[in-house]
Amino acid sequence: MTVDVLRRPAPAERRARVAVAVLFFTNGALFANLLPRYPQIKADLGLGNAAYGLAVAAFPAGAVAAGLAAGVLVRRFGSARVAVGGTLLTGAGVLAAGLADSVAVFAGALFLAGAMDAFTDVAQNAHGLRVQRRYGRFIINSFHAVWSVGAVTGGSMAAAAIALGVPRGPHLLFSAVVFGVAACVALRYCLPGPETGSETEPAGPTDAEDGALPPGRAPVAGVRTGWVLGALVLIATAGTLVEDAGMSWATLYLADSLHATVALAASGYVALVGAQFVGRIVGDRLVDRFGQRAVARSGALIAGVGMGLALAVPTVPGTVLGFAAAGFGVATLVPAAMHEADELPGLRPGTGLTLVSWLMRLGFLLSPPVVGLVADATSLRVGLLVVPLAGLLVLLCAGALQPRRR
Repeated sequence: MTVDVLRRPAPAERRARVAVAVLFFTNGALFANLLPRYPQIKADLGLGNAAYGLAVAAFPAGAVAAGLAAGVLVRRFGSARVAVGGTLLTGAGVLAAGLADSVAVFAGALFLAGAMDAFTDVAQNAHGLRVQRRYGRFIINSFHAVWSVGAVTGGSMAAAAIALGVPRGPHLLFSAVVFGVAACVALRYCLPGPETGSETEPAGPTDAEDGALPPGRAPVAGVRTGWVLGALVLIATAGTLVEDAGMSWATLYLADSLHATVALAASGYVALVGAQFVGRIVGDRLVDRFGQRAVARSGALIAGVGMGLALAVPTVPGTVLGFAAAGFGVATLVPAAMHEADELPGLRPGTGLTLVSWLMRLGFLLSPPVVGLVADATSLRVGLLVVPLAGLLVLLCAGALQPRRR
């Protein structure tokens, strides 16, 4: 990333940073309002673990199906508009899923919500990276930290609604309206203008022009670019596998396997995203000091060991702490992979970001049905071994990330 040390962010750029943070917040909160409702929906529709896993896989399936179109929409309509439009339609899909009276409607609504979420994800990250280039220093983890705050807020809203006996319809309608309005207000303060090459690159000489590459990164071209990009996809996918374990299975595992109360069962997911928020708040400073590679490896160990111990000795408090360790450990993985892919030499601006964002969703697509099948064949406790395995995958692929700056 090119850094202009003589330039401080202008007021418009600081407002744009807040606006992007609002977009990340609403994106995290919308879907999180639905997740604690999953056990009730599963029971109402009479689904087994395997059928449930296939149904909730419709969300990432929609994201995979639509993901590559995000770049086209961003170039045509602008990243900010695409992010806001995707937010509004995601809210509609979440509401429809919550009101579904059949498996087909439930899966179809999740498919729509996933497709729109993919547009929002690419667009808000693209806009966030534009703002980061204007700032000249790492701020991308802070945006993902705000996403975690949104997810905690949404999960807590849902837990409160469940405890108060608020039906799914009014609860999810309120969520869609509030966060949709917030996204529309944020649009006014995003960076203006279309997505052009001059806007997606920082002011001043680029890396290609001045002959410099990001610190610690050797020249990458051709087949080597493909290998590095593939490793970045695997790192991001590992992060999504852990996130999906919290989204799709934490509440069920605590409620069904460990017999926690419905309200307490929601704390597993809240703990994961809450710890993820903490990891992302400190993530930019840690990356600046130790490098992406060391932070990713340390986080992988924390996630793998923490969740491994929780599964080895299953208790409600220990499992909540295990999900928290997993969330903290993977906090910087997706932002790191997106940033590194966006900086890869030899690729057009935005190409690496779009590919990583699209392909990493395979983790969300494949994880629910696989974990569901394993759970039906053995137990959900065994299925959740996907979390320590994801930590191992990061340890194997972390060499693709930048080392410490010298």
